[in-house]
Amino acid sequence: MDIGAKIKQMRNQKSLTQEELADRCELTKGYISQLENNLNSPSIATLTDILSALGSNLSEFFREDPEEKVVFSKEEFIEKDSDGVLQHWLIPNAQKNMMEPILVELSEGAETAGDIPHEGEEFGFVLEGKIAIVLGKKHHVCKKGEAFYYTASKPHSIINKGKNKAKFIWISTPPNF
Repeated sequence: MDIGAKIKQMRNQKSLTQEELADRCELTKGYISQLENNLNSPSIATLTDILSALGSNLSEFFREDPEEKVVFSKEEFIEKDSDGVLQHWLIPNAQKNMMEPILVELSEGAETAGDIPHEGEEFGFVLEGKIAIVLGKKHHVCKKGEAFYYTASKPHSIINKGKNKAKFIWISTPPNF
C-alpha cells in the first residue's frame, strides 16, 4: 500500500492544503509533504492523528476492498452440452450472486430440463429462433427480439418450437441453475 499517496488522496478529497492538514495535526507542512512523497514514514500515533483530521481511522485506512471483476471474456464462460441443450454460464461462480445469467442454445425440438417451483423470478431475451415457455400447463411463445419474464412458482421449462436452433439469454434470481 502506498501510504503517502493514500494520505494525499484523502487530503485532496477534503480540499485541504498540506499546510491546513499539518496545522490540524500539529505537524509541519514539510513533514506532510515528506509523507505524501514517501520520504518519511509516520508513527502509528502520528498516522492516527492525521487520519482523525481527515475523518478516518486506521481500520478504514488499511482496509483494502477487493477489485470487483466487471468484464468477463468468452474464455471464462462455463459450458455444458446435454441432449441438444447447450448452456453457457456467462459469469463464473454466479451462484453466489443475486442473479445468474446464462446463454442457452436449443437444437430443433430440444427442451430444457423441467424446473420445479422455487422462489424467485426468471427473465429471458430471445436472440434467435422461437421458443415456448412452459409454466405449469400453459405454453407462451416467444420469438427473436422478444423477452419473457415470470415468477418461478410453477413447474417450468423452455422448448424450441422452431425449425432451427433457438438462442436466448436466461437470467434467474436467485440463482437456480
